[in-house]
Formats: sequence, structure tokens, C-alpha cells
Amino acid sequence: MEPALEIPHRMIARDGQHEIEIRKSRFICSLFRVTTEDEARAHIDATRKQYWDANHNCTAWAIGSGLRLQRSSDDGEPSGTAGIPMLEVLRRREITDTLAIVTRYFGGIMLGAGGLIRAYGGAVSSAIDEIGVVERTPLQVLTLTASYDDAGRIEHAIRASDYPLENVGYTTDVTFELVMSPQRVAGFRHWIGELTNGAIDPVDAGTRFVEVPTTTEAPEPAGH
Repeated sequence: MEPALEIPHRMIARDGQHEIEIRKSRFICSLFRVTTEDEARAHIDATRKQYWDANHNCTAWAIGSGLRLQRSSDDGEPSGTAGIPMLEVLRRREITDTLAIVTRYFGGIMLGAGGLIRAYGGAVSSAIDEIGVVERTPLQVLTLTASYDDAGRIEHAIRASDYPLENVGYTTDVTFELVMSPQRVAGFRHWIGELTNGAIDPVDAGTRFVEVPTTTEAPEPAGH
């Protein structure tokens, strides 16, 4: 199983479906968020059962950091005219953890190799444009515990700062939970250390992901 990605990455905003028609052939693109090959294959099996009467159910998926795992299938279309063009859309837009299935109902008019390549790639592109893309970014969760005598001063200082205070819990002591980008952690540790004269050391409490809508196009390369 591919571990959760620990770097920002782009993926579709949600599962969804979009249909286009080209020269009387229907191309139904189903998009799914997936993190393992087993999940992808389960969606493929279910979609093929749903569209059992279709001429083709072509597939492409990319999973993992840097699109580590990539697969595609032409499902009976001429070699290289369906799965690879679909996969190329995911590569070009740098979208991972995503499965695309394009179901085709043949309309009686031959499209030729070039027409099929444009149709299958276009079906995926249109579906991504319709459904949207998010950037999934990891944030660091930190907790710190203070006595009731010190908690009021610490809470006031945190709220007056630009460090995001997520939650305050009251038990035998007072626990503060903060969520921030990993790049800010070192600065926060230094800041809270100065505030408390080194009496409080924040505890790493794991990672939380946030999803921010972004353009459906791939980001510009560095330096542009």
C-alpha cells in the first residue's frame, strides 16, 4: 500500500463523471480518487459491470508521490489510442491519486487513430475541468501543555500572534493545539521557548491535510 503523501500534491476535487459526444460516439469519463491499486481495480470492476453493454471501458491511473504508480489500458481500442492519451492528461496536469475510466458507446462513425487519441484525452480533460482540482497540503499538528496559572498568559500571547490556535482543552492542565505548515514549526518552537523561558516544548502530534482548490492546469515549472 502506498503511504500517505507527505508533500503537497494535486488531485481531483471529488469523484465525478462527465460525458462528451464526438461524431455520435458517447465518451463517459468517470473520475475517482484512489490511493492504492486495489482501490483502482475495484472501481474499474464496478464500472465495467455498470456499463456492461459499452464497446470499451478504457482506463488510466496515477498513484503516489511523483505519480509513482501508473497504469493504462486500451480495452480493445487500437494500441496507444486510449489509455496512454488518458494517462498523459494526468501526467501533463501533474494529477495523482486519481483514476480515469472512459466508457465508449460507438456511434457508427470511425474516428481513426488520431481521432481516438483526441477523443479519449479530451474526455479526461473535460471531466477534470468540470470536477476541479485541489492541492492537498500537509500541516503539522503541535500540542503544548501548561498549568492553569500560566495558561491565560500563553493563550493570550498565541492569539495575539499569527500562529493558528486550533483548540484549547481543559483537564488537570490546559492543552493547546496548533496547526501550521511544517516550514513554520522551527520558528514557533523558538517563539514559545522564549515566551515560557524554555519551560514548554511543543509535542509533535502528527499531520493533518488540507485541500485547497487550484487551477485545473499544471503549475508553471520553477523559474517561469
